[in-house]
Amino acid sequence: MDREKKQEYALLTAWGASFIATLGSLYFSEIMKFEPCVLCWYQRIFMYPFVLWLGIAIAKKDYRIASYSLPIASIGACISLYHYGIQKIPAFSEAGAVCGRVPCTGEYINWFGFITIPFLALIGFMTIIICSFIIIKNK
Repeated sequence: MDREKKQEYALLTAWGASFIATLGSLYFSEIMKFEPCVLCWYQRIFMYPFVLWLGIAIAKKDYRIASYSLPIASIGACISLYHYGIQKIPAFSEAGAVCGRVPCTGEYINWFGFITIPFLALIGFMTIIICSFIIIKNK
């Protein structure tokens, strides 16, 4: 597979991950009526613009977006990892008790004992990070 096709597929995959993450987030808050905590809002702030940014990059075949998506997704991943730690590591959970109106320690979902909303966000951010690396590597 040639370099441009790899970049194209990586960009499309990153956009797909951001689109699914955004739809999932909106589903949990608007359909299931789960009220987001403060850290969830920060994760949304970092994830939602990717749908637009990566969509425009796909339309223009502008692979330079990876230079910007990598650091922004990395910050979002750090927030998600910290939030997941607050939920799953007892030593961190005390810090999340006063996160805001909705405690950051709350787990609206807990599939298979480890998949929570911050974990899903982390997977989305990691997908964007990996795709950004692939795009940068194939320049």
